[in-house]
Amino acid sequence: MGLLMTNNHIFDFERPIIELERRLEEMKSIASENGVEMDQAGVELEKRIFDLKKNIYSNLSRWQRVQVSRHPARPYSLDYIHALAPDFIELFGDRNYKDDKAMIGGMGTLDGQTVMFIGQQKGRSTKDRQYRNFGMPNPEGYRKALRLMKLAEKFEIPVVTLIDTPGAYPGLEAEERGQGEAIARNLMEMARLKTPIICIIIGEGASGGALGIGVGDKVFQLENTWYSVISPESCSSILWRSWENKEQAAEALKLTAEDNLRLGIIDGIVEEPLGGAHKLPTDAFQAVKQVIHKELAILNEIPYENLLRNRIDKFNRMGVYAEADSLAAIFGAQGGEGELTPVPTPS
Repeated sequence: MGLLMTNNHIFDFERPIIELERRLEEMKSIASENGVEMDQAGVELEKRIFDLKKNIYSNLSRWQRVQVSRHPARPYSLDYIHALAPDFIELFGDRNYKDDKAMIGGMGTLDGQTVMFIGQQKGRSTKDRQYRNFGMPNPEGYRKALRLMKLAEKFEIPVVTLIDTPGAYPGLEAEERGQGEAIARNLMEMARLKTPIICIIIGEGASGGALGIGVGDKVFQLENTWYSVISPESCSSILWRSWENKEQAAEALKLTAEDNLRLGIIDGIVEEPLGGAHKLPTDAFQAVKQVIHKELAILNEIPYENLLRNRIDKFNRMGVYAEADSLAAIFGAQGGEGELTPVPTPS
């Protein structure tokens, strides 16, 4: 099932736009039947639709951003990869257990440079969703990703990861095969991988499932995506024992691209076509290509020693901690017993 076949999904907040677009189509149809050009009223209606779209999509709530990130016609990892590198050759298997279809990877040429692409892949049809395990990788998926990263390191090929997952697969068999260990090892190995890494959240970026391929020199988020420790629904079910408060949870999680840029979690936001990446996929592909091209040109010139130091420092800045010889040095007594002075946080 292609992008166009699933592009008729309508969100509630889009209905005012849809109504005006239908009216515009009727005006165009009447004008065409009578062999005349559309009148001034039609031109003004087009402008009104554009202004309404711009107003709605520039003021989406956090939960609405989550909804857009899950649009069934939104481009997935393979859509981006085939658009960016038509000569892409997919590689399979973790050389240990089996090939995980929720995690894809391989080599392709981007503007004359060989790149190792790795990403999480969802499905569109029911059969394809099951085949891809709904974009939730098993441990072998993360081990395959690591194998490909090590291959890229060996041949001095930069790595580009495309993140789009509701989370790593939480099943019993995944835990038995070491889901936590596989993700943790990826975090450690990516932190010291001697080749440039660019990570881009193109849809959903949930928990360790996203972070398992999310440690990079540069991390970007598309405009209508989310990146957080937990999904709004799961957060709501834990705190309120129900999914009813998912919108409130989304607001509390601060999971949008704007939130994460402000908090220093990502390095930049990739602008999407008006209405979302699914509206004009080719424009979304071009925007991602420009970001990758620009950043690789910079990262390729940095010596590996500096690259690794910068990468580690980047993630260390996300959480500040202090080491001391005694608890008193960390929590200095102030006044009477039991009153503690917190360690100042560096700016």
